[in-house]
Amino acid sequence: MTNQRRAIFFDRDGVLNKERKDYVKTHSELEIFPNIGESIKKLSDAGFLIVVITNQSAINRGFTSHENLSEIHSKLQKFLQNNNTQIDSFYYCPHTPKDNCNCRKPNPGLILRAADELKINLEKSWMIGDNQTDVDAAIKSGCKYFKINSNSELPQIVKKILDLKIGEKYL
Repeated sequence: MTNQRRAIFFDRDGVLNKERKDYVKTHSELEIFPNIGESIKKLSDAGFLIVVITNQSAINRGFTSHENLSEIHSKLQKFLQNNNTQIDSFYYCPHTPKDNCNCRKPNPGLILRAADELKINLEKSWMIGDNQTDVDAAIKSGCKYFKINSNSELPQIVKKILDLKIGEKYL
């Protein structure tokens, strides 16, 4: 059986929550953007899986832990549950750039793993991120993408995705 599911892959920091130069290390440091609930719900209601793909080198740098990251993601899920939606899956890379792994964006490893595990059709899927590394990972994995400059653009991007006809490509 071929992969038929569509997904929206979200970068986390700078897209779903405020990015911190010193990393989001604990759930109390997580500042969730208020508009993400409505945006994610619209995409989910349209049949897209919602998957977070995030580099979290703060773990291997010793600034936070896998447990803290789990608490951060739980807080994000609770916020979304209040909007009657959720993230279907989280994928993260704990490595630093020096580790030269395949899972750290701009490499496509996490997107490819999610596609395999969740049976996602990458050609029908999108990556939404705020960095060139997000764009590069999308291109290398074969999905479409939007690069945003600020979270305020998210509702417009969601509208564009939902307005596209099947088979239509972005750029």
